[in-house]
Amino acid sequence: MNEIQIDTAQGRKKKELPMGNSGSINYTANNIQVLEGLEAVRRRPGMYVGGTDIKALHHLVYEVVDNSIDEALAGVCDTITVTIHPDESVSVTDNGRGIPVDIHPEKKISALEVVMTTLHAGGKFGGGSYKVSGGLHGVGVSAVNALSEWCEVKVKRDGKVYKQRYERGIPVMPVDIAGDCDPGETGTTTTFRYDHTLFTNDVEYRFETLVQRFREMAFVTRQVKLSLFDERIQKEMTFYFEGGITSFVRYLNKNRKVIHSVVHAEKEIDGITIEAAIQYTNAYAESVYSFANTINTIDGGSHLTGLKSAVTRSINEYARKSNLLKEAEVNFTGDDTREGLTAIVCIKHPDPQFESQTKVKLMNADVQTLTQQVVYEAFNMYLEENPNAAKSIIAKCLTSARARDAARKARDLVIRKSALESMTLPGKLADCSSRNPANTELYIVEGDSAGGSAKQGRDRNFQAILPLRGKILNTERSRLDKILSNNEVKAMIAALGTGIGDSFSIKTLRYHRIIIMTDADVDGSHIRTLLLTFFFRYMPQLIEAGNLYIAQPPLYRIAYKKIIRYAYTEAQREEIFKELDGSEKVTLSRYKGLGEMNPEQLWETTMNPENRTLLQVTIEDAAQADRTFDMLMGSEVPPRRKFIQTHAREVINLDI
Repeated sequence: MNEIQIDTAQGRKKKELPMGNSGSINYTANNIQVLEGLEAVRRRPGMYVGGTDIKALHHLVYEVVDNSIDEALAGVCDTITVTIHPDESVSVTDNGRGIPVDIHPEKKISALEVVMTTLHAGGKFGGGSYKVSGGLHGVGVSAVNALSEWCEVKVKRDGKVYKQRYERGIPVMPVDIAGDCDPGETGTTTTFRYDHTLFTNDVEYRFETLVQRFREMAFVTRQVKLSLFDERIQKEMTFYFEGGITSFVRYLNKNRKVIHSVVHAEKEIDGITIEAAIQYTNAYAESVYSFANTINTIDGGSHLTGLKSAVTRSINEYARKSNLLKEAEVNFTGDDTREGLTAIVCIKHPDPQFESQTKVKLMNADVQTLTQQVVYEAFNMYLEENPNAAKSIIAKCLTSARARDAARKARDLVIRKSALESMTLPGKLADCSSRNPANTELYIVEGDSAGGSAKQGRDRNFQAILPLRGKILNTERSRLDKILSNNEVKAMIAALGTGIGDSFSIKTLRYHRIIIMTDADVDGSHIRTLLLTFFFRYMPQLIEAGNLYIAQPPLYRIAYKKIIRYAYTEAQREEIFKELDGSEKVTLSRYKGLGEMNPEQLWETTMNPENRTLLQVTIEDAAQADRTFDMLMGSEVPPRRKFIQTHAREVINLDI
C-alpha cells in the first residue's frame, strides 16, 4: 500500500513512490521494449491512421489510393479503380508503373516486400521517383498492411504479374510470379481486409463517404479517371474532370447566383506549383478549401492564409484606386472580403510539411508568400480587366462591411457578461446545478410543451433545458446582423456562452454536450435542419470539437399486457412485434411530438444516459456539406425542387 506523507514545511502533500517490481524505481534496460516490424502500428493505430473508428477505417482506403494518386501526379497513371467486395475487403487498382519487385540492395529482399512491411520505406524520399506526392512519410501502405487481417498485392511489370500475400503485416509467401501480362501493361492492385480484432465497433465502409473523398481527389487531379464500385449494394460512381479546381468551384456554386466568372491562377515557382480558383456569389457564407498534393488540408495552413491575404489586399487596393472606397472609410477586413467567396487553393510541393501523419494542416512557411504572390497577381489583373465584375465584388464587400458593423453592435448586446441574468430567454433556460462544462449538457427542445416535460424529467444536476418557440430564422439566407435580431438565436448564444463571429471562443462553452431534441415529424425535422444550418455556418467549431448531438426519441410505444417497449426505428418495431408473436392485443402508439410523452417516459427513452441514443454531428466532407446546406436551405428553389422530386420515393414517415 502506498503512503501519503504531509510535507509540513511547504504545506504540500507528497506521494511516496511504490517500491519493488510494481513501480518505477527498478528502471533498467529490461524495461525498454523494442517493437519489431509493424508491431508499433498494431499497438498504436491512432498514431498512424487516427484510431480504430469508422473515420480511421476509411483512412485505410485513402492511404492506398494516395499512392495511386502519386503515380498520377508523376504523369504515369490516368486510371484508378477502387472496389469494395461483399466481405468488406477493398481492392485499389491503378495503371501506374507498378511497385518495383527486384531485390533491394540493402535489405536483400524484394522491394515490394520492403515497401509493404517497413515503415518509412518508399520512393518519395530521394526525389528521383516522385516530383511531388501526398504520401510523404512512407508509413501509409505499410500501416494499412499492419492493420489488415490479410493483404495481397499484385504488380504488373515487364510482362509478368508478381504477387505477395501478408497476414497482419507479416509475409506468408515470398514474392512470386503469378502469371503473364502484356509487355506494355503496368500497374498495382492492392487488396486488403481490415482486421476485425482491431476495428471492433461494427464499423463498415460507407459508399457516400468514399464518393465524396474521391470526387475531391478527381477535382484536384485533372484528367484522371477515378472509379468506385461497391459490390455489396451494386452501386458505382466514376469521376473525371478536365477543368480541375475550376470545375470544383463551379460544382460548389451550382445552386448559387454567381457575380462573375471563375478567376483561375496557376504558376510554378522553384518547383512549387500554386493553383487557385476564385468566384463570388450572392451567398452570405464563405466556402474556401485548401489542398496540398491532392490532400484536403481541412485545418488549412500557410497556402490558405496566403490565398485569403491576397484576395483582401487586391480588393482593397482596387477599391482605393477606383475611388470605390472613400478616404474616410477604413479598409475592408478579411471577413468583409470573404462573404460569398467560393475559392479553392491547391499546391503541389516537393517537400510539404504537415502538422501530423493525418495531414490536416500545411506548415511550410514559404508557401504563404508564394501563394499570396500568385493569387494577388492573377486576381488583381482580373479586377483591372473586368471593371464591372470588380464593382460588383466591391459593392458586395461594402454591404458586408456595413452589415458586419451592425452585427458587431448587436453581438455586443448578446454576449455581455450579464446576459444570462438580464436577458429574458424564450421559455426561460432551466439551468443545471453543476458548473463543470465537461459534465453538463444543454437540451435545445422544440416547443414549450416538450420543454415542460424535459424540465420535469431531466436530471437537474447536469442537464439544462432551453425550449425554443417556433422555428428559428433560416440563417442560410440572412446576414449575421439580422440573425442576431432573432430572439431564439440570441437565447442560444447567451445560453452557450461562446459568443459568435469574431468573438467566438469555444473555451467559454458552458455545456460540452449540446443536444438538439425535436419532434419525430416534418416540423421537427425542419427545426432540426434550421438549427444544424445555424451551427454549421456560425459555430462550426462546436461540430469539429464533437460537442453537437441529435437526440433520438422513440417512434413507437408498444404495449402488451404489462409490458411496455419502445421502438426507435421501423425495423425495431417489426422485431418487437415478432417477439410478441404478433399478438392482436398489442397496442401501438406512434409518437409525433415530444410533448406526447410524460416526463418519466421522456427521461427513460431519450434523456437517461444509460438508455438513450445520441447521434453525434460530424463533418465528413466540408465542401459537400456546404453544397448540401446551400441546396436545401438557400434562396434558389429549382435545385431544392429537383432534390425533393428525386428522393420522394425514399420517404418513410411523412405527416399528411
